[in-house]
Amino acid sequence: MVKKFIITIDTEGDGQWNPDAPCSTENARFIPRFQELAEKFGFKPTWLTNYEMAEDPFYIEYMTDCLRRDTCEIGMHLHAWNNPPEYPLKKVNDQRDYLFEYPENIMDEKIRVITEKLENTFSTKMLSHRSGRWSTDDTYFKLLKKYGYKYDCSVTPFMNWEICVGSTGKPGSDYSNCPTKPYEIYDGIMEVPVSVRPMKYIATDAMRSIYGIAHELKWSNRIRYAWLRPTKNPSFIALKKVLDIVSNDSDYAMFMLHSSEMMPGGSPSFPDEKSIEELYECIEKLFAYAKQKGYMGCKLSDYQVED
Repeated sequence: MVKKFIITIDTEGDGQWNPDAPCSTENARFIPRFQELAEKFGFKPTWLTNYEMAEDPFYIEYMTDCLRRDTCEIGMHLHAWNNPPEYPLKKVNDQRDYLFEYPENIMDEKIRVITEKLENTFSTKMLSHRSGRWSTDDTYFKLLKKYGYKYDCSVTPFMNWEICVGSTGKPGSDYSNCPTKPYEIYDGIMEVPVSVRPMKYIATDAMRSIYGIAHELKWSNRIRYAWLRPTKNPSFIALKKVLDIVSNDSDYAMFMLHSSEMMPGGSPSFPDEKSIEELYECIEKLFAYAKQKGYMGCKLSDYQVED
């Protein structure tokens, strides 16, 4: 059985961790480095693209060439708070909107607008999707089916996002009891969950600072839900352990990252060039290890469950 390495990138504007930040797309200029690294190992990222990125001329030109060479996939990522059309919600806080906080007809319009935008811009059918802020419900999936989506990767097993409320106070989605393996989440839509696994470990290579040392010591004897995703003080040891577990119980591994995390200062986790270099050192080690274990690159929309 050939194991698939699926790379999913939430491709979105800058300043996503700051609700007051202006909507800019400078991080698009830092995407080629990641794409080229993925290509080096034969991997094909799925760039889950939101509205503002689909308007960035650099991103459009670069990704059009990647699509021509069949080295990536463009999918859809919807940020309800700045995806047209606008609609006034009765907000009770400064949190970002969930799509399911809107009336169904507005949800429909937002999905239609971004889908048509992406399909017209990149001349390719949209098949893959990830929601903004990991939020889904049956109405959302019904509308995704209406617009022809076949794959979703919004589910994060073991994670409960209900504590993360939307702008109207509505809680997020609870995936704590969801499967770790692919399944039909809605008629005609396959859910391919993010690779998250519970485990105990201590990442000695993350102990590069007082923060890193304190963090690892705090968690050294606790169960933590580890993602195949580098975060602050990125650790190849941690990612390697996740991949080892995933490779024993699944025919795919799903890596995820945000495009803004590829830019110095684009996220709290990677505030400067030094942290970006540490990030890429970690990612390159992971990609090399995945290749060594026999993983083959796979776009999300090319994934098929093997018997």
